[in-house]
Amino acid sequence: MALQPSLSFLQIIGQASAPHTLEFFLDYVCPFSAKIAKSIENDLKPMISKGGKYDGKVKVIVRLHPQPWHATSTLTHEAALAVGRTVPAAFWLFSLGLFEHQTEYFDIPASTLTALQIRSNLVRLAAPYVGNDRVQQVEELLKLKSTPNGGTGVTDDLKYNVKYSRANSIHVSPTALWNGLIANDVSSSFKAAEWASFLEQRVTA
Repeated sequence: MALQPSLSFLQIIGQASAPHTLEFFLDYVCPFSAKIAKSIENDLKPMISKGGKYDGKVKVIVRLHPQPWHATSTLTHEAALAVGRTVPAAFWLFSLGLFEHQTEYFDIPASTLTALQIRSNLVRLAAPYVGNDRVQQVEELLKLKSTPNGGTGVTDDLKYNVKYSRANSIHVSPTALWNGLIANDVSSSFKAAEWASFLEQRVTA
């Protein structure tokens, strides 16, 4: 449930001191992840944010979970990390935007594009979220290093997320953890009523 300080932007809702933690393992190229992301934003967030019933009691952390059978998954997750590194407050908004555009990164639409072209498209998508004055920083973070297999400026951040998923035996997206344990009853079909019931049964502090 801990976050390395450089990735604090992965906590998207709630106060860091909140006693309960709800984690979501999401893949930007997964339709079910897109579905639950909308529910997190529209249905769950009002309950946990300032003024909500569970304000100060629950925090929400997003764990990036690229799945290798989605060919562009690594590239989309790198872009989100680059945005978070550049403008931390823009991370979740960009994530929602990326989910809205996820079909552009499905296998067939992206099949004729090179990795460099896909990264370029992702930088353009990021521009409205980070601002034209900061988008070059995103682009720099996504550039390949000079060594033949050195990755990008956010490769280590991506490794951290992948290692965290593996350490928790996460296989599919979306997967939710409540206070460190897999919550199998959480569904991408959850709406406000289901989240209200889920929290009412579990929030004890």
